[in-house]
Amino acid sequence: MEPRAIIAKAREEGRKALLEHEAKELIASYGIPVTRVRLAKSEEEAVEAAREIGFPVVLKIVSPDVIHKSDVGGVKVNLKTEEEVREAYRSIIEGVKSRVPNARIVGVLVQEFAPEGLELIIGLIRDPQFGPTVMFGLGGIFVEVYRDVSFRVAPLTEHDAESMMREIKAYKLLTGFRGMEPVDLEALKDALIKVGQIGLDNEEIAEMDLNPVIAYPKGIKVVDARVILR
Repeated sequence: MEPRAIIAKAREEGRKALLEHEAKELIASYGIPVTRVRLAKSEEEAVEAAREIGFPVVLKIVSPDVIHKSDVGGVKVNLKTEEEVREAYRSIIEGVKSRVPNARIVGVLVQEFAPEGLELIIGLIRDPQFGPTVMFGLGGIFVEVYRDVSFRVAPLTEHDAESMMREIKAYKLLTGFRGMEPVDLEALKDALIKVGQIGLDNEEIAEMDLNPVIAYPKGIKVVDARVILR
């Protein structure tokens, strides 16, 4: 589905945010690598999706009423067998229904399990004065702990993207530190530029968080994505 159609569908349904699989579809349409995902609406569909994606997989609740999925038992990771997928599917649905009784459940997202790497965040905010502004920094829980981030106004040049990376205190982690392999800086630069373009092309987007973006010696992968509409 085209980005405009994805956003229009959410608007028509009265939603202020894209569902995770919609957000990833939008991001992927710009050539940013994301984990493979499939929406399942039954145990059988979840198992079929896991077979297609390949084990291990991650299962996540998909609901416009559940923002922090882990807090309500809505995430199960590193599932290695069909039986584990079935059990996780049941557990997620039952857990969310008991903790958020009125939640509208769209289904369960079956997602590729991404190997460990350096967790980063790429974000987008729409500044009232400057417009779409790209954010970059350490991701996962570290973004809240260290707040080690940099910002640039879109559109970004390659120089802008590179200077954003150099600006954070954790830059040494990107280039290899104490035996760690350096990550793919070219792939990160490309993603930063494309996130800025997403903000320029889609004025309905108020905020976007790609967190974590896992960076590897070759390539990157967006594991989780959140898109808030104006």
